[in-house]
Amino acid sequence: MSQYLVLTAIGADRTGIVSELTKLACECGCNILDSRMAIFGNEFSFIMLLNGNSRSINQIELRLPKLAHSLELITMMKRTSGYKKRNLTQHFEVTYAGIDQPGVLKAVTAFFAARKIDISSLNSHIDINNNQTNSHILIALTDKVSIDHLENEFLQLCEQIGVQGCIKAVQSNLLNVS
Repeated sequence: MSQYLVLTAIGADRTGIVSELTKLACECGCNILDSRMAIFGNEFSFIMLLNGNSRSINQIELRLPKLAHSLELITMMKRTSGYKKRNLTQHFEVTYAGIDQPGVLKAVTAFFAARKIDISSLNSHIDINNNQTNSHILIALTDKVSIDHLENEFLQLCEQIGVQGCIKAVQSNLLNVS
């Protein structure tokens, strides 16, 4: 029976960290179902969803602490279940940009949370040289949600918080949603 593990690693950015972590997953017999990596300042951040049999998941849980110590990484692991089948049929990219001010990202994420719309991916950046913010958010909706109504409400929010925004359809294969 397949088991699942979410593995997160954070540490100083150095060449080869992703290679070492993916090598460990392979050596333990785990399959990497999904992964994300980002650099924040001088720090590296990596998250993977692994699956494998009981032996392979147990093995990576035992071996990761030693590797993490040698690479000076902080790691966390959590067992989880596989993907939940959801009836998500419409996929969209939400973007906004403008002058940065406190609370913009909070307002946008609260907008979707209040409508019970899950965020599949979020990439937000502030250019400190010109105080400009921009974000790209991926969402997936059921047929029950009116995209026209959602977009009108989102544009009203953007006007209130002083940013330019839009919602556009994307191909469903850009999202890791099953």
